[in-house]
Amino acid sequence: MRSMLCLLFVALVALSCGRQPHPFPGTIIDLTYAYDSTTVYWPTEKGFVFEKGQEGFTPGGWYYTANRFWTPEHGGTHIDAPIHFFKDRATLDQVPLERLIAPGVVIDVSAQCAGNPDYLVTVDDLTTWEKTHGQQLDDVIVLLRTGFGKYWPDRVKYMGTNERGPEAVAKLHFPGLHPDAAKWIVENRKVKAIGLDTPSIDYGQSKDFRTHVVLYERSLPAMENVANLDQLPEKGFTVIALPMKIKGGSGGPLRIVAVMN
Repeated sequence: MRSMLCLLFVALVALSCGRQPHPFPGTIIDLTYAYDSTTVYWPTEKGFVFEKGQEGFTPGGWYYTANRFWTPEHGGTHIDAPIHFFKDRATLDQVPLERLIAPGVVIDVSAQCAGNPDYLVTVDDLTTWEKTHGQQLDDVIVLLRTGFGKYWPDRVKYMGTNERGPEAVAKLHFPGLHPDAAKWIVENRKVKAIGLDTPSIDYGQSKDFRTHVVLYERSLPAMENVANLDQLPEKGFTVIALPMKIKGGSGGPLRIVAVMN
């Protein structure tokens, strides 16, 4: 009873400070957005289509329903396979599972992004995390918390525009990973995969998608539109990120969760 009261006290203190209490060991946090008509896609894509199929009671007396859906590979919570931006690299079905199940860390850059929707995560952001936690970013899945997840699925706030078509791409504004930081990661650390709470690992105003190219040349996959990063601590959890296994795919829908250690 005394231990339960202590835990309750800690939770109340955390809430009173406006912070999430640290999740209990074994807690599973869903980092995936549901697919529906509001799901955010790149302006050049049509988006998610859900078509109701047969539904109701059969002549045999049992209830039955079966629907259909259509989606581009890249939209909603999804993963990019390396072939997405580099020739002759792994397709989605070839991404090793060892890259998709690993200890996770959160690098919080939400303060930097709050006043700058075009913020680029720097090498200094990464090394500051390492110095703070006394740990190198090796053998982990890195999740970048920009704070933009709070805007989902408001396309104007989340990605800068609600317009569609090729012309809308120039109006995108959201944070991403600086190409120099991507280069530092692949040359100096052994990161399993990387993800963030924006539509792209390159920031919205990128013209050359250099961060994609740098990461995927070295076969480091990226996960985009990751949900609920505000519910995670900066370390102390395991990420399980399993995509739809699309043969030959350049990416696909991802079910990603964090299991607290």
